[in-house]
Amino acid sequence: MAHICVVDDTEILRDSLSEALTREDHTVSTFADPVEALAEVKGNRFDLILADLKMPRMDGLTLIREVRAAGCDTPVIMMTAYASVSTAVEAMKLGAFDYMQKPFDSDAVAVVVERALEHARLRRENEALRASVDDLRRCRPLVGSGSAMTALRQQLDQVSKSNATVLITGESGTGKELVTSYIHGKSPRADRPMLCLNCAALSTNLMESELFGHERGAFTGADRTRKGRFELADEGTLLLDEISEMVLPLQAKLLRVLQENEFERVGSSVTRRVDVRVVATTNRNLQECIARKRFRSDLYYRLNVLPVSVPPLRDRGEDIGELVEYFLEQATVREGCGPLKVASEAMRLLTGYTWPGNVRELENLCLRAATLCTSDTIAAELIEPWLQPSGPSLEGLGPLREGRMLEDVERKLIERTLARFNGHRAKTARTLGMGVRTLGMKLKQWREEAEEQQRPMVATASEV
Repeated sequence: MAHICVVDDTEILRDSLSEALTREDHTVSTFADPVEALAEVKGNRFDLILADLKMPRMDGLTLIREVRAAGCDTPVIMMTAYASVSTAVEAMKLGAFDYMQKPFDSDAVAVVVERALEHARLRRENEALRASVDDLRRCRPLVGSGSAMTALRQQLDQVSKSNATVLITGESGTGKELVTSYIHGKSPRADRPMLCLNCAALSTNLMESELFGHERGAFTGADRTRKGRFELADEGTLLLDEISEMVLPLQAKLLRVLQENEFERVGSSVTRRVDVRVVATTNRNLQECIARKRFRSDLYYRLNVLPVSVPPLRDRGEDIGELVEYFLEQATVREGCGPLKVASEAMRLLTGYTWPGNVRELENLCLRAATLCTSDTIAAELIEPWLQPSGPSLEGLGPLREGRMLEDVERKLIERTLARFNGHRAKTARTLGMGVRTLGMKLKQWREEAEEQQRPMVATASEV
């Protein structure tokens, strides 16, 4: 559970505390000498410190000062048989979490220790949340002054003013999360948190807990009450990435939150109200998901109040020069190398490429070029091998369905590339310029479709 440091010059008390805390599944390190303990605290990660007030060589108050001076924010609980208001006040001013008077029983210790550990956990979560909010506020700009991006920016400026739900569609790698950050940053909620949840990354049970939170004891492993994303994003924005992967039972619960602004934590009957703007993203055709009974039509219409479509990079050829300049500047800072130029022939290759992996593929290529370039100019010879279709060609793909030609081409190209690499997904994804997770999702979708088509038809009573 936690690594606890006990500092006391009385052996019996050290042993007693160690035994009591070990029974609670904590790891305990004990020290009779506060100077020795201080050296260990500076060099190791402790979750909590229990220190006696009166000790030789260094008293407890001095120990707190030295711990804080070393930049360590580990919570400290003071222990003493000589309690007084003045020492308690001074200990608290120095940053002690609590103050216990000897003698004390193991139950009292356990309560104070758990409270201190919970306080530290909540502080770490709060710091992480603040850091994520700061990162989002410093998010990358929407680069590109071409007609498609200009029109998208104008639309987003209008969308940002509203509190209505937004459905962002677009191919993988087009920057849908970046668009969400732009909307949040321009909205009246910009000073409130923006949280994200990837609906494809969690199991059904975990996703429900992540969304709505849970009460202690709600399920195996729920050893403490926890707030979900809706509570944490109150008055802010919640991004539901890859919304098409959410299972139907959870879709019904999400619909209720969108309609009523209320929910219950897992394991609780208490209804909680929130004010959260929801933005959902998907790279799938939700209308087709509805037709296959995999997505609720009522949820689709509730999400699709303000639809936003992010264009693929192949439709933004006029932005490639700006994007390359931006990504190379970021890459040179990251890699610590000097500024780089792009040869005219290399730029011609970049602008003539179709970019199946969209902006993400271009960003990765720029980072690779900045890392491997041995001069101040990126030549065509360096990047040309990365742009050549190293997988199978598009010739001989067979018949394509009208209205779904792009989908058929993508599927057949992926299947051929998988066959070329004997089913190796990482190599296939890298060759096609897509993420391994995205590839896995597509394969899963096609496998489920094939299984559905193979199911025997069951005649109804009226048809017999």
